[in-house]
Amino acid sequence: MSRQKRKQYAMSRRRRNIIFVCCLLFVFGLISSDRIYYSVTNSPSKVEPTTNYDLKKYHRNTFKVINVVDGDTIDIDIADYKSERTRIRLWGLDTPETKNQKTGIMYFGPQASEFTTKKTLGQNVTILLDPTRSNRDKYKRLLAYIQLPDETILNELLISQGFAYMDTRFDFSYKNKYKQLQALAISQKRGLWKEVKREQLPQWLQRMQPDLLKNKN
Repeated sequence: MSRQKRKQYAMSRRRRNIIFVCCLLFVFGLISSDRIYYSVTNSPSKVEPTTNYDLKKYHRNTFKVINVVDGDTIDIDIADYKSERTRIRLWGLDTPETKNQKTGIMYFGPQASEFTTKKTLGQNVTILLDPTRSNRDKYKRLLAYIQLPDETILNELLISQGFAYMDTRFDFSYKNKYKQLQALAISQKRGLWKEVKREQLPQWLQRMQPDLLKNKN
């Protein structure tokens, strides 16, 4: 092999080595950035989340449900403010209590919890936030609508099937729709509305809608 060809060969080999090293550095950079992103989004933070942060992190994204607290509260598998998981309170409804020491286990509470458990536990659900409202309650829980794998909305199912009360204490985008769903559930005596008595309803509902059960008969 001539000196010129040996020189060209050496330069070509160096060039390949440089390209190879650059590729390795590029791949390493991608892996490192992915690890950093995963660490940031999956580790508790001392910084209180903002509305824009919540929208970017959760809205229309899919997560696995790892725990059901009760009929209207679930946990998903991504870290949140000061927690290893994100706790979600369902928008627009309230289910009978099962773990509140003040009220004890309320009428139809276990059934509501069982319904939510069957629909969500271990499932990948899509989180839908309301861009026009605050996305956190006073306990810093995320307020959301939950889209199930079959694309139905858990919040709507709980109300329409009589496992929850439409929450009139707070304003939310689908208030009129949920009011209609509840009226239909009451008229058709679905779920808790079949046999519930006024004194078995939560105090806030008795106070705000004293004539609610009149539509049941």
